[in-house]
Amino acid sequence: MDETQVPFPLRFGEGLLGMVGAGSDHRTRGISQYRAIVCVLSGSPTYALLSIAAVVASALVWDRFFRRRAAPRDGRLALVFIAALSGAFLGAKIAFLVAEGWHQRGDWMALLSGRSVTGALIGGTLAAEFAKWCLRVRTATGDAFAITVPLAVAIGRVGCVSAGCCQGLECEPSWFTVLDVHGHARFPSAQLELAFNLAFLAWSLAAGRFGWMATQRFNAYLVCYGVFRFVHEYWRDDHRWFDEFGGYHLAALCVAALGVAMMARRRRLNREDAARERPVREGPVREATIRTGPPAA
Repeated sequence: MDETQVPFPLRFGEGLLGMVGAGSDHRTRGISQYRAIVCVLSGSPTYALLSIAAVVASALVWDRFFRRRAAPRDGRLALVFIAALSGAFLGAKIAFLVAEGWHQRGDWMALLSGRSVTGALIGGTLAAEFAKWCLRVRTATGDAFAITVPLAVAIGRVGCVSAGCCQGLECEPSWFTVLDVHGHARFPSAQLELAFNLAFLAWSLAAGRFGWMATQRFNAYLVCYGVFRFVHEYWRDDHRWFDEFGGYHLAALCVAALGVAMMARRRRLNREDAARERPVREGPVREATIRTGPPAA
């Protein structure tokens, strides 16, 4: 990068670090750390703004989804959303540390900022279910998550595209490849994941319109995304544990397995709810028959 193209905060800070009396090694290390901080704080404001927009948009859609329901609004559902969001942030960090924290042990900025969608899905789902269990909430929330989650992930992937992160492997230039900041052709991993989430979001909206897979849509998303991400991971430029298999492959399998388990659990809960409601519907009919009695002779 030409000196005139370096942002002023970066040049100013490096100039101050260059004038301190420390040795050259400390000065070089200080300049590198300062450059990393400035890049994180001001290098890609679009990414930060889009991350905030993803959270805000998902919260608004969540509120609108349950506001339009015929049943009275349940204030506990807001707590379920907050729990899911908190679990998603925690799970995203844990998945990153497990998958490639060892490889990034010398890069404290990567350890601080790294996170993974796979961990966010696992942590958010488990946190939401735990919150519903604690709050005694039996309302099915999966259909709302089937809209908010792919919407939030899609907005986040727009940020990835703008920031140049979550890149694919380098490959021969072709009609589908994208160029990184160094001009190298890469597989469009972030763009493909953006397309996947937009496609599922469109399906989820259509499913709500036509009543497809009611109460099971988010579980379907977990299964579909887990399978997609497992295959997609082979073209992502992520660290591997051995050969071509990495930590995110394992995380993707866990996402798909969680979706299958949640789908079976929801089927069981739906049967229990149906059995609980059946006597209520049939009770007045039997009661009226008893009161009326047999016809007079």
